[in-house]
Amino acid sequence: MVQITNFGSGLARADTGREAAETAVRSALETLDGDADFAAVFCSPKYDYDEVVETVKEVSGAPTLIGCSSAGEYTEKDVEDETVTVALIESNDMQFFTAMGHGIGEDLMGAVKEATDALPTEVDGYPHVVGINLHEGLAGKGEEVAMAAHQAMDNIPFSGGSAGDDMRFEETRVFTEDEIATDAVALAVLASKKPFALSVDHGHSPISPPFEVTKSEGSTVYELDGRPAYEVWAEQIRRDAAARYDIDIDEVGDDDEDLGFLLTRYEFGLETDSGNYKVRWPGPTAATHGTSGPLEFACGIPEGIVFRVVHATNQDEIDSPRKAGLEARERMGDHEAAGALMFDCVCHKAILEDDFHKAVEAAHDALGVPLAGFETYGEVCLREGELSGFHNTTTSILLIPK
Repeated sequence: MVQITNFGSGLARADTGREAAETAVRSALETLDGDADFAAVFCSPKYDYDEVVETVKEVSGAPTLIGCSSAGEYTEKDVEDETVTVALIESNDMQFFTAMGHGIGEDLMGAVKEATDALPTEVDGYPHVVGINLHEGLAGKGEEVAMAAHQAMDNIPFSGGSAGDDMRFEETRVFTEDEIATDAVALAVLASKKPFALSVDHGHSPISPPFEVTKSEGSTVYELDGRPAYEVWAEQIRRDAAARYDIDIDEVGDDDEDLGFLLTRYEFGLETDSGNYKVRWPGPTAATHGTSGPLEFACGIPEGIVFRVVHATNQDEIDSPRKAGLEARERMGDHEAAGALMFDCVCHKAILEDDFHKAVEAAHDALGVPLAGFETYGEVCLREGELSGFHNTTTSILLIPK
């Protein structure tokens, strides 16, 4: 038997979830020879999730499925909001498994264990294994969920992201073929006879000296180097924000749109052992604390870590997905690729606005294969040997072998 894997993508907007899902699936099926074996579904909260998932299963024929609510969706052909977007894989060269874990808000380790206990870390005859991690996007525990799943699964590589809800910040959902849940983590394992490739990149560079987190609790940072965290951040961006955006940070109020703008433009970079940075978004500060004091993040920030304020230009934000695509192709080596799942941050879209399509196009140009993905509330890319794999304002790519 000839070993083959086909990948198809589709995106649609409609009045009902069933209509949008059916249109998206039929578009994705055009590049497959028959029914799908696996589906990834990214869905705006505009639609009824149950209706969407049932339609995707029915029309695609896929027995295994993973997905989540989203904050914008895209394929290699379209970048849209309020859609149902699907990626379909048809393969006689791969095996697929999914599982759900519940209650990450109160018992994160228990939720991860519930999911990982139901999944294999090795599959006889399929030497290459990769995981997809989609999880609750509002719990502020993206880093913890990513690391716990990675470690529980014997450190297999993981890609994925935090579920979104079209920037409503009310409720996010994750899906498998059997269930739709909030406050949960959905995991998939893909096992293949050929290697996968994972890549990650962001366009940010440091603009400040390093600062140690000296007081924090959960995702809230109170002090940097013993000083109020917001005060340190504002001090570091004051001159650059005035020169680059003509905004006086000292004149920005709690309800000023410029506050959210600056918190997204001037994020933090967590220094890593390799000398690179993992971006951390302080954007929730605008909604929870304003200019009153602490900085609020999208994941836990422990005391003792070292931060720098970072910034990226629009061109940097377009170039970084291209770099991620090129890295994925290089990691694939001589093996041909079928398609890619791409997890990109809603902050990336907020920065680029109408030019976000250029970032998706840059990734597609580098990859040269169909892709599907969504705008996340945080991205996962954890490769073997890495000790941290949760990101903000970053592009994470999972390249699927042909």
